[in-house]
Amino acid sequence: MFVFAILYFGTITDAGTLDPIIDRILRTVGTRPTRIVMGTTLLALLIHLDGSGAVCFLVTIPAMLPLYDRLKMDRRVLAAAASMAAGINFLPWTGPMIRASASLHLPISALFNPLIPVQIVGLVFVFGVSWWLGRREEKRLGYTGADGAIPMPKRELTDEQKALRRPKNFWFNIVLTLVVLGTMVVMGEKIPPAIMFMVGLCVALLVNYPNVDMQRQRIDAHARAALMMAGILLAAGVFTGVMQGSGMLKAMAQAAVGFVPPSMATHIPVALGFLSMPLSMLFDPDSFYFGVLPVIAEVAGQLGVPAVHVGQAALLGQMTTGFPVSPLTPATFLVVGLTGIDLADHQKFTFPLLFGASIVMTIACVVLGIFPL
Repeated sequence: MFVFAILYFGTITDAGTLDPIIDRILRTVGTRPTRIVMGTTLLALLIHLDGSGAVCFLVTIPAMLPLYDRLKMDRRVLAAAASMAAGINFLPWTGPMIRASASLHLPISALFNPLIPVQIVGLVFVFGVSWWLGRREEKRLGYTGADGAIPMPKRELTDEQKALRRPKNFWFNIVLTLVVLGTMVVMGEKIPPAIMFMVGLCVALLVNYPNVDMQRQRIDAHARAALMMAGILLAAGVFTGVMQGSGMLKAMAQAAVGFVPPSMATHIPVALGFLSMPLSMLFDPDSFYFGVLPVIAEVAGQLGVPAVHVGQAALLGQMTTGFPVSPLTPATFLVVGLTGIDLADHQKFTFPLLFGASIVMTIACVVLGIFPL
């Protein structure tokens, strides 16, 4: 699924499907800091639909940075708003979700579908924090209204990008995307998500790029990222299979079970949910999801806790809300590089906000009955 999801979203992005939405957001935010910060969050949320944090930051930050600089707004706010939107947007085709599914041998729908209302709670929190950050900037700057006209930043496209744009197919691509995503959510247990994205990719290529050579070029342009992740997942699947088949995983879990009081067994998902975001500072995604998570799941399983709850708890923070501030991911350095701020400043400013999002979502899981107490 991951391969076809990357190819699909890469194709419709090349066709310019998101361009009108981005331009509308830039026109709507105006010169009021509150709107600008919330617009930044919304823009990053939409760009991150392809599941790539790097693409999200590469599009969002350069588009919004001129507005922040013109109004003398804090660049850390820009970095935080984009990071929160990307971190909260854990989708079925993003790396952590795929890794959790592969390491625990669970269908993606079993992990993702119950978390949809939790993600909505997280989005409400993120937009609330964005509004608060904007209000704080207004007070700091003594905002009383726009002082003169402030030119809206213009996104410059290369000649190659212009040649790939298909503005006439905007509504078709939007409807196609909604059909693919809607079918995956509603019928994910009956139809494999990979089939949905495979069909969606074929339709998108046929409509937007009827020429066979252009279709091949679009696939080649995005295949490297897709196949690299697929290779990692296959290798990691072999690794976890060896650990399970040889009995190593079970032995480690049995040794760890003795240190967990039986009365605390049901609290493992809640505890992991609270700790998952800070763990992003210690473990890269592959080490955690393919090395640590299977052991935790095995321990929890021997104490009667379903593995799906452990996987969902990990997804509330480990390299989801945690990846934009983790020194173990290139995306973090991309954020600080594009905004021109220090890594330490970014982490001090953004870490509490992302950690707060994980805590809120963990509490939501308890309130909604996803995690038992």
